[in-house]
Amino acid sequence: MKQVSRSLELFAKSCQLLPGGVNSPVRAFGAVGGTPLFIARGDGSKIYDVDGNEYIDYVCSWGPLILGHRHPQVVAALEAVLAEGISYGAPTEREVVLASLIIEAMPSIEKVRMVNSGTEAAMSAIRLARAYTKRPKIVKFAGCYHGHADPFLVQAGSGALTLGVPTSPGVPAATGELTIVLPYNDLESVEEAFSRWGEEIAAVIVEPVAANMGVVLPRPGFLEGLRQITREAGSVLIFDEVITGFRLAWGGAQEVYGVEPDLTCLGKIIGGGLPVGAYGGKAEIMQLVAPEGPVYQAGTLSGNPLAMQAGITTLRLLRSPGTYEELENKGKKLAEGFSKAASAAGVPVKVSQIGSLLSVFFTAREVVDYETAVTADQEYFKEFFKLMLQQGIYLPPSQFEALFVSLAHTEEDLDRTIEAAAFAFEKLSRKNTKFVE
Repeated sequence: MKQVSRSLELFAKSCQLLPGGVNSPVRAFGAVGGTPLFIARGDGSKIYDVDGNEYIDYVCSWGPLILGHRHPQVVAALEAVLAEGISYGAPTEREVVLASLIIEAMPSIEKVRMVNSGTEAAMSAIRLARAYTKRPKIVKFAGCYHGHADPFLVQAGSGALTLGVPTSPGVPAATGELTIVLPYNDLESVEEAFSRWGEEIAAVIVEPVAANMGVVLPRPGFLEGLRQITREAGSVLIFDEVITGFRLAWGGAQEVYGVEPDLTCLGKIIGGGLPVGAYGGKAEIMQLVAPEGPVYQAGTLSGNPLAMQAGITTLRLLRSPGTYEELENKGKKLAEGFSKAASAAGVPVKVSQIGSLLSVFFTAREVVDYETAVTADQEYFKEFFKLMLQQGIYLPPSQFEALFVSLAHTEEDLDRTIEAAAFAFEKLSRKNTKFVE
């Protein structure tokens, strides 16, 4: 067992000062048990906790550190900004440069607005879609996460096709009535919803590759079907690419699948690890945003020089030839290694992978939506997480979060991770717990 006394001490103190001892819920290790590690520093593919333990990191700050921790060019760029000033509350050239890179990468984006988080981007995109269509309702999909704004903290109602029900205290019931929650990958349910409420639906928002119920890929034709349905109904199609944007490809998931949305939400990577978000799309929609139009949205730190420069440096590096082929190969190697190790140990798992995103589901069923994702055995994942952590592998502390591979992960890192997984699966197989069939 690793010595984590300093983390224990800090967590005890933080629980007196912060709700649950953390500033974002999943960090509390509630889904896996035990005490969260307090991290002191990162370097390349590794992180080091306050007790000096080293871990190969597959959280990567939940995705933005696609280059790894403390990439020298990103650090140098940030140091240059610090020498000039960190925030002005006024336009800077860096905002123009980053916006140009985003628009170059994603042809569906003609204008873009910088914000400070993915939640802010999604919230603003919904407001904009409602203003553009003059309609009140939105469609989202069960298991897809778009931040913690009121319209998104809603689950499906009790019937097969009902309006949503708020899942968090503080969200008015009336808000739920404006959100229609449908099964991911189910075009028939989308068609039924539009048949019933089509003239009231402002937008459909979707993660083109779901990554917040674990990684769940769109079925062939699903995204294309959403594009056709929304276009015919005069609704706005919003791709939430906060996770997939610039991770799956230079042009995001919309490049991979060849489907162009009306609006796109971005985050994570476009700030190179600093707080950032953005939403953008067709000029005729974006021209409604203030001050060009009447849809109000503002932010003092939006487009701040530090985040802009980290994003510019990161995106320019990602544009290098062979980048996404390398990430795909690394992701595939890890996925295949996990699958083979689990099979050898007789542990039924489903590994879902695309590019540098992957998830290990402890279930024998194919995972295609939220309903099938939650068949995964969370107790098995909890044990798997602990066994991997003990071997120096830091995975996301939840069955339903994605693993992120970075360009900094080496072949040795991947081999070590697969060996650790083989050991963990072998240990788990001896428990003989019945898996969901």
